[in-house]
Amino acid sequence: MEKVREIAREGRRVAKEDPRRVVHSFKVGLVLALVSSFYYYQPLYDSFGVNAMWAVMTVVVVFEFSVGATLGKGLNRVAATLFAGGLGIGAHHLASMSGPTGEPIILAIFVFVQAALSTFVRFFPRVKARYDYSLLIFILTFALISVSGFREEQVVMLTHKRISTVIIGGLSCVLISIFVCPVWAGQDLHSLLASNFEKLSFFLLDFGDKYCEVVENDDTKEVDKRKKDFDNYKSVLNSKSNEESLANFAKWEPGHGQFRFRHPWKQYLAVGELIRQCAYRIHALNSYLNADNKVSIDIKKKLGEPLRRMSLESGKAMKEMSISLKTMTKPSSSDLHVQNAKSACKSLTNLLNSGILKEVEPLELVSLLTAISLLIDIINLTEKILESLHELASAAKFKNKIEQPLFSEKPKAKSFVSLRSIKCHDEHVVTIIEDDGNNHDTSKNDNRSKEVSIHEKHEDGDTHVHARCVSCGHSSVCDVVECR
Repeated sequence: MEKVREIAREGRRVAKEDPRRVVHSFKVGLVLALVSSFYYYQPLYDSFGVNAMWAVMTVVVVFEFSVGATLGKGLNRVAATLFAGGLGIGAHHLASMSGPTGEPIILAIFVFVQAALSTFVRFFPRVKARYDYSLLIFILTFALISVSGFREEQVVMLTHKRISTVIIGGLSCVLISIFVCPVWAGQDLHSLLASNFEKLSFFLLDFGDKYCEVVENDDTKEVDKRKKDFDNYKSVLNSKSNEESLANFAKWEPGHGQFRFRHPWKQYLAVGELIRQCAYRIHALNSYLNADNKVSIDIKKKLGEPLRRMSLESGKAMKEMSISLKTMTKPSSSDLHVQNAKSACKSLTNLLNSGILKEVEPLELVSLLTAISLLIDIINLTEKILESLHELASAAKFKNKIEQPLFSEKPKAKSFVSLRSIKCHDEHVVTIIEDDGNNHDTSKNDNRSKEVSIHEKHEDGDTHVHARCVSCGHSSVCDVVECR
């Protein structure tokens, strides 16, 4: 009884993990029930005889979870059966010309040569990736038709019945797979990459605070959830085989939803490879959170601000890329976060060059510099990932992201934007963006207002954005450069 309850719990867990598995099980049962009618319905059985079992066998071996996998297997099986059937008939005809004595010898030679060559070709990487199943069916069908044709007088009729039942079984699988609750491998690959981006972002968003030991008083449930999210990146480390199989299946799928036929699935693998490289760096970086040679809190406080910004901005870039992939929009906002991370990296480099680590113990120094080096490497990889995602967005024709306006506008109002760069007394360069909310209604000209956005660039490369001055509310930066 305990065993039954355990199986029931496991069944509920599997179904809850992905409800599509339950639907797929019903779909397989439906197709098998349909093709079994060839055996149960007498007129159909009279037409195909025992060869009707080939339709049942085809359903069992061809029907896969996704449309791409089913379509790929179905087309491979039908093509291999047709080709092998034709060759089998030819081999039988040639062997029969050698007389009763030579026929079995010639057939054995044909079977040996075909099986040996086909098996060798299966080792070719490109062939194995997409056509391994078709070669397997080719070997099987050729051997069965050649051997059974030796005892069967109407070998052409035998071949015709077997090919027909295989086509009927394969077509049934494909139609049910596409039109009844379809599961698209391309959509799964797309969602997997977006999820991987998000998992890396969870780590990077929290790493800075954890490493610099900035503790917050959160409730226990929230802490447990964040801890779980923090370790989610580990599933990205072993995602290669899953991504490659999904990409291979997606190539067989017709256009669906936002995914066109011949969608750039290869570029998804390029992005996925870079994400995994970043995950490996993150895995190495995670080990320094609980390292034996911990860096003193005083040193971490001195370097904490740029370190946290580096990690935080990288995490934000990953988060934005995840959202961009989910919505299939170009990742325009991620560029800013990458630039901010690089700016923080430059600030940290200036701090290190100032001699702040002169009195640090050698072992602590090695641990600290290794962690910083890994974080810098992650920032560089984030930039590469972003470039690769831009290429994917261009190839897949992602939509442009609709940016929300910074300032609300009145209907039928025209905005006139002007930019001015001013050098302040402390050598900071300030760019003032003025937005005049002019309106064609002359009765309201006296009430027009100005919106000002101030981009303040420091010598160290950092850029800070301030906003205000609605004629004139001021917001510092030399009182909006003395109200322009």
